[in-house]
Amino acid sequence: MKNRRDFLKNMGALTVGSVLLSSYKYAPKRITNAGIQLYTFRQEMLADPKGTLKIIADLGIKQIESAASAKGLFYGLTPTEMKQTCKDLGLTLRSAHCGIDANWQKTIDQAAESGQEYLVCSTIPYAGATVANYQRIAERFNLAGEECKKAGIKFGYHNHDYEFKEDGGLVLYDVLLVNTDPELVSMEMDLGWVVAAGKDPFKYFKDYEGRFPLWHLKDMKGKNSVEFGKGTLDITGLLKQSKEAGMKYFFIEQEEYPAGSPLASMRINMEYLNKLDV
Repeated sequence: MKNRRDFLKNMGALTVGSVLLSSYKYAPKRITNAGIQLYTFRQEMLADPKGTLKIIADLGIKQIESAASAKGLFYGLTPTEMKQTCKDLGLTLRSAHCGIDANWQKTIDQAAESGQEYLVCSTIPYAGATVANYQRIAERFNLAGEECKKAGIKFGYHNHDYEFKEDGGLVLYDVLLVNTDPELVSMEMDLGWVVAAGKDPFKYFKDYEGRFPLWHLKDMKGKNSVEFGKGTLDITGLLKQSKEAGMKYFFIEQEEYPAGSPLASMRINMEYLNKLDV
């Protein structure tokens, strides 16, 4: 009887341990490092940058991507003020959007001073939907990558939908991918615009594995920005392919606000992310 009791006792402990192990093994991986593109709060950032960053931090956001504005790259704050404000709030200023223009070197210098890791061009520097023009753009991006590298930062490019036009049977975005040096040019894929252009981000992850360290996570219905879960973007599926894509950071971007305001939309987005099993 004693042996039988010991056997049952051991089996019970084994069963409990198996359940615990199973629960641990299949516990959902929660998203804890969400970022935001500050264009989402563009008016609020211009009016009160420090107060708006506090609101953003309270949402659970951790990574910040700035954008050029009427008051400069940091909404009227100096690079040092922006860096310190983020640090005080538990945020990391990771990236900033800009253009390659007459102030390009000043932009690089400010980005380096702020301590950010990436500087991302968000518009093509030369107009023209041709392969030849996109080859020229790729050359400029490679040079920009070298210029940024000298300052200790990484250069990237953010797409919209127009890069997915074709010329001579070639997709212009693909021309950029083929003709840019992965060591010098990081691609920030705006997933919403890729889908809006009728393209498949999963195919890009497979064909150009590891080329997309930055993402804009943006759900869209047609060409309009909507809150997560209300558009056509397969958010869960994409996040599960983040390793193949090479994704290091993603930034939520909300361009329009069906919920009524940037804050209302972002609350919905964060609630959605917090429920995901990725």
